Amino acid sequence: MPETKTYLTSAEQETEKVGRTLAEDLLGRGETSGFVALYGDLGVGKTAFVRGFVSAVTTARVKSPTYTIVNEYRGGKVPVFHFDMYRIEGEDDLYSTGYYDYLGAGWLLCEWCEKIPFALPSDRITVTVEKTDGGDGRRITVAYPARKESEAT
Repeated sequence: MPETKTYLTSAEQETEKVGRTLAEDLLGRGETSGFVALYGDLGVGKTAFVRGFVSAVTTARVKSPTYTIVNEYRGGKVPVFHFDMYRIEGEDDLYSTGYYDYLGAGWLLCEWCEKIPFALPSDRITVTVEKTDGGDGRRITVAYPARKESEAT
């Protein structure tokens, strides 16, 4: 059964801290690559979460990849690739981004995964960011994939 953790935040910096905590946990377990699927409405804080994750890996400045599709953060503890699938319209668009070449090459953090359900790895971590009030309140749910029997011991 998958493990799920829920965090409540009231400021952008707290959302960043949740991202940093996830990265530190994963790196602490020696995990150098994987996939984080990010879900949430426009402006809810997905990029802030990524900013926190990247801050645990490198000092690079994170910005939204909306127009570039992918931003690469190399030179830190592990490579991080930040994708934004908002403008992707199908398999051909996705293929042209080089997306499949990035899988397994580091940590992929991918916004707007609802646009590419056909291309998501089954062993992904799913992060859902939701507003909890009219201001900066957020509920962040992190769902880890079910571990295999061999990993549970």
